[in-house]
Amino acid sequence: MPAGLPAAEEERIVARLVRRVTDRRAGAEIDLTARAATLATRYRIPTPSTIKWVDNQTSRWGSCSPATGTIRLSRALSTFPEWVLDYVIVHELAHLVVHGHGPAFWEIVNRYALTERARGFLIAKGLEQDAERRAPRPPPAQGRTDGGIGSSARADEPPDVPQP
Repeated sequence: MPAGLPAAEEERIVARLVRRVTDRRAGAEIDLTARAATLATRYRIPTPSTIKWVDNQTSRWGSCSPATGTIRLSRALSTFPEWVLDYVIVHELAHLVVHGHGPAFWEIVNRYALTERARGFLIAKGLEQDAERRAPRPPPAQGRTDGGIGSSARADEPPDVPQP
């Protein structure tokens, strides 16, 4: 720390560094490559060439570069329930097939049974609000069994929904 730094500023810097180290450890335990491969196979979507955590994404949960097949996920997702992370991965994988957010894109994303619930979770967290304003609302999937956003299951518990 620089000499003469006020104690309050020093505490703020140390707290931020501790939080970053803790977040990186949490993300390191998740094998994103294996998870993306499993989801891609399950939902009939291509696998990415690369999928990784990034620390500089603060206005979106994930991003995809279809030309290179690269997916980047906000490290903040590493602390969320697995079913929310899986939704974001499926969302980004869908961009490997369809670049925009039109009906064909949402047909792919809605293969994931917890799409509506995960979107609700992310909206509650706040970062997806900008995406909500820009993207059209996805059509509801037919035959949902997950209860949607209003489900009585707790947000940190995966609901009892059979995977396709």
